Amino acid sequence: MEHPLMYRIALTLVPNIGPVIARLLLQHLSPEEIFTARRPVLEGIEGLGRLRADSILKFNGFSQAERELVFIEKHGVRPLFLTDDAYPQRLLNCYDAPVLLYYKGTADLNQSKIIAVVGSRLHTEYGRLVCEKLIDDLQHSGVLVVSGLAYGIDSLVHKHSLKAKLQTVGVLAHGLDKIYPADHFAMAREMTGQGGLLTEFVTGTQPDRHHFPSRNRIVAGMSDATIVVETEIKGGSMITAELANGYYKDVFAFPGRTLDKKSSGCNHLIKTNRAQLLTDGKQLLETMGWATAKKAVKKQTRELFIELSAEEQAIVTLLQERQQADIDELHLRSGLSSSRVAVAVLNLEMQHVIQALPGKMYQLL
Repeated sequence: MEHPLMYRIALTLVPNIGPVIARLLLQHLSPEEIFTARRPVLEGIEGLGRLRADSILKFNGFSQAERELVFIEKHGVRPLFLTDDAYPQRLLNCYDAPVLLYYKGTADLNQSKIIAVVGSRLHTEYGRLVCEKLIDDLQHSGVLVVSGLAYGIDSLVHKHSLKAKLQTVGVLAHGLDKIYPADHFAMAREMTGQGGLLTEFVTGTQPDRHHFPSRNRIVAGMSDATIVVETEIKGGSMITAELANGYYKDVFAFPGRTLDKKSSGCNHLIKTNRAQLLTDGKQLLETMGWATAKKAVKKQTRELFIELSAEEQAIVTLLQERQQADIDELHLRSGLSSSRVAVAVLNLEMQHVIQALPGKMYQLL
């Protein structure tokens, strides 16, 4: 069976080829060409090396890729390759973004407001109250809520988001052929109709310990902001927060009592300026520039009729297509030099045509 998707799946199965190297390969060759290229071509790609070239040349896992293709078609799973429009575009700014994701759901993974909410698996009553209050505050905001479907704060986030009619996406550390923990099966099924389930792992992949940090990078990378509700100084939530910081995302944490071990991680993030102190959902919306976005659009619509330079018009056109974009994306997609983009963005801000958002993002007024 020769299907274009089969080669994309196969690329994720090659030993010694992780997402960083896979993206390097795709800068030079298509997925099909990667598996038909001769050794000199592969070894000629800077950064690949002989060991990885051998892994590609000796790869014999196409039967597994074919089985995955059958599973996808049978169960209505949507494969998202990194060049697809439906692929979570925010992830493309992360150097280690997966080249292929598997998605079962209805939510738009590129909508304008996406947050990740994470926390302890063994939360306290305080953590539960804070989590539920946060979701209640966001009920009419149109925010997409992402978490990891784990016990504790993750499951509270998903469950309360469903109750509040907010779309919620669970990122899995295993394939879509199972739900872990099994107790969350009913909730996960409901989420596919009001959000979705997302993973980079093929079927048969077990929820092994080393898969969870990989899962966490997707949670952090596909979101505009990561909110830590309650966590100790060590744990998966702290890893997610550090990943979000590394991706230049906004990070927030709810403070706790100084002697409360369950809040020691949140307090540490705040104390070391790795997270902004957060008290409620209203503050989050205001800080992210989401509380007044609609009002600003109506107020400044007439300003779009001012005379713009060619560079300024190029930036406006991109933002009309993308709704939001960061400075690096504007630079890459406009074809302008970084200095010209910077000048154009500054002029547009001064003329009240665009506004700056947290995380070095911009949107039209």
